[in-house]
Amino acid sequence: MSLNATPQGDRIHIGIFGRRNAGKSSLINAITNQNIAIVSDVKGTTTDPVYKNMELLPLGPVTIIDTPGIDDEGDLGAMRVKASYQVLNKTDIAVVVIDGSNISEPDNSIIEKIKDKKIPYVVVYNKADIYGNIEVSAENEIAVSSAKGTNINELRELIAKQFKTDGESKKIISDKLNPNDFVVLVVPIDESAPKGRLILPQQQTVRDIIDHHANAIVVQDTELAQTLAYLGKKPAVVITDSQAFGKVAKIVPKDMLLTSFSILMARYKGNLEQAVAGVTALDRLEDGDTVLISEGCTHHRQCGDIGTVKLPNWIRNYTGKDVKFEFTSGTEFHEDLTKYKLIVHCGGCMLNEREMKYRLRTAEEQGVPMTNYGILIAYVHGILKRSVEIFPEIAELLK
Repeated sequence: MSLNATPQGDRIHIGIFGRRNAGKSSLINAITNQNIAIVSDVKGTTTDPVYKNMELLPLGPVTIIDTPGIDDEGDLGAMRVKASYQVLNKTDIAVVVIDGSNISEPDNSIIEKIKDKKIPYVVVYNKADIYGNIEVSAENEIAVSSAKGTNINELRELIAKQFKTDGESKKIISDKLNPNDFVVLVVPIDESAPKGRLILPQQQTVRDIIDHHANAIVVQDTELAQTLAYLGKKPAVVITDSQAFGKVAKIVPKDMLLTSFSILMARYKGNLEQAVAGVTALDRLEDGDTVLISEGCTHHRQCGDIGTVKLPNWIRNYTGKDVKFEFTSGTEFHEDLTKYKLIVHCGGCMLNEREMKYRLRTAEEQGVPMTNYGILIAYVHGILKRSVEIFPEIAELLK
């Protein structure tokens, strides 16, 4: 996969924070060698977080986020500041831009929030060409001039040093496969399917399979039975779109492993165990309880939409209760979740790992069970245990 084609959720997110006119946008342009951020002497030019996907060596594919000034004023300014703080939930590396050597209370406040969230960060003293020699006192601090290009290469290196990995890239399914294995992927093409392409989790799964020298066979649910009969070889696993779980489970023989894209994405994002434990909250729902259904992306909702139509119907049919539903999408995710008895989240393919973990942690800290689409669908169809058999450590939780 080329760096330019790297999914948003797999990019390193670099958040740029600072006061108005500290030179955040100028610094972004200097770091990237592009005029991607609007520069102006007028305070408050950046009014909303601005996202730019690019390649930044030596890190690779990144998303740089230019945020509104953290010292903005008035009611509207307070909303902008809040939007800047919310960006921290998805920030892998924070860059705090200081106007010269004058660290203000808003600067200290954002640094403390960054520390509280355990985000690696760099402090950049900007406008060194104006303020002269600026002394730095820590390894994660640097003085630069965006206008003159002073220490910009050194800043790139310093930012890259802040990013730590566990040394081994995560796998979606390939760690459960051997070379030349067959994997059957069931992709229903209905009115909710995007025209002319596969959705991101399907694309990522196919790529993970073929990158590890196994064979991906993609079929619609209407051709699944015939495909399995003609294969002549037992597939290592059948992976289905969650919406077709019930139909596919009846077709796939019991001696074949079966799971879903949504379950694989929950594992990939590190929340499969929590999601499996959270789904049992369905059995405790009562009349009048409220369930939050949350999607990490935004899309045009159609008749029969899974989030707003199918999931509520499945939940009502399973529980037999008069349950209320609320919905969020995209970057919207409530800070106070205590009114909800259950959160049902999408697979999170468009969210990076840090933001997904923030949402999971917020729910856990407030004592609200959280699961995802695929796990809930498998549970209400009575096939969840079968759907996680490929992951024995998770299957143990259901005994």
